[in-house]
Amino acid sequence: MSKSQGSPQHVAVIMDGNGRWAEARGKPRLFGHHAGAKRVREIVRACPDHGVKYLTIFAFSTENWRRTQAEVAGLMGLFRRYIQREARDLLAEGVRVRFIGDRRKLDEKLVRLMDELELLTSKNDRVHLTIALNYGGRDEVARATKRLSHEVAAGRLDPSRVDETTLASFLDTCFLPDPDLVIRTSGEARISNFLLWQSAYAEYEFCDTLWPDFRAEEFASIVARFGSRERRFGAVTA
Repeated sequence: MSKSQGSPQHVAVIMDGNGRWAEARGKPRLFGHHAGAKRVREIVRACPDHGVKYLTIFAFSTENWRRTQAEVAGLMGLFRRYIQREARDLLAEGVRVRFIGDRRKLDEKLVRLMDELELLTSKNDRVHLTIALNYGGRDEVARATKRLSHEVAAGRLDPSRVDETTLASFLDTCFLPDPDLVIRTSGEARISNFLLWQSAYAEYEFCDTLWPDFRAEEFASIVARFGSRERRFGAVTA
């Protein structure tokens, strides 16, 4: 396999550091989450300039329910307001929005807004923005395996023919190419249960910048560095 050419097609981002950014300013953590939501808008708009067709962001994990009730409630309110406030601009800018994760624990109003935004932007193709909400990589694989097993039990799927491609077709991300590049902000160097299956061969970038300070210029620099990486996918160069 040769060196990668140009920009990554699919970039995934673990948007970390909102709470610390706010606390450093003597503000409540939700202040940081609001600032982080504004940064999402900037990065989405930057994607076409750098050849990035797919952007997947980690908004709320299955583990985030362990945070204080006040912070969780504030985040859910933020998600609702984000959808209502950004819907028309996302539509006008050619952004197709889809959500991954387990929706069963989310409140009905939020799920309804998610469904409406997906339908509203379903014809767009300039940028594909996927928002991981109540998402965990292990949970996703478990849910996919459950759906697959139901197909086997119903006689619609031959278990002897199940392979990696089969399982991938049951994942939340079945409509997406695997990420080429995963970025994590805030100085933490871990993947936090994000796109475990899909990122098997992704390149990783860990930067110290807290997410509310992560600007389009830094995004562009990271995307540009991707082009110089050698991606062999287990092979060796001749």
